[in-house]
Amino acid sequence: MNKDQNLKNSETLTSLEKQVIASIQADIPIVRHPYRHIARQLNIAEEQLLDILRDLVQRGIIRRFGATLKHQKSGYQANVMVAWHVDENRVDEVGNIMASFRRVSHCYHRNPTAQWRYNLYTMVHGKDEKNCRDIAAKMAKKANVDTYAMLFSRRELKKTSMTYFNSADAET
Repeated sequence: MNKDQNLKNSETLTSLEKQVIASIQADIPIVRHPYRHIARQLNIAEEQLLDILRDLVQRGIIRRFGATLKHQKSGYQANVMVAWHVDENRVDEVGNIMASFRRVSHCYHRNPTAQWRYNLYTMVHGKDEKNCRDIAAKMAKKANVDTYAMLFSRRELKKTSMTYFNSADAET
């Protein structure tokens, strides 16, 4: 479901549901009870907040809710997008192997083109570029895939989450 589809679904959202969505779009506070903290800001009980979140997930309004690791702050100074050329009939098998590596944060399938034949992508995080190369080599060996390209990140330009409602939108 894309942003436009979600916004169409927003017509069925209550003001409180919009406030809940707005409250979880940004960083969740790093406190002992983050949901209790958010609930207090919304002037509702923690269990009510959790019930609303469960309902939004069940209805498909929220499809994914997870943490984002800021890898530079956790000691990983290099990252590389590894583009793999995998036989289409092995994509699921190889994708599962690649995703099992601890240093892989993303693994996804894309359609290749005549100019770019790679169809499986992984984001690998490491201490430095050599470490990333070593991890990719281990991944290639384990998955029995020998054709890949490594695209190292040079600079992070943008890393933000989608915003569906701001505080003012949530009130209406």
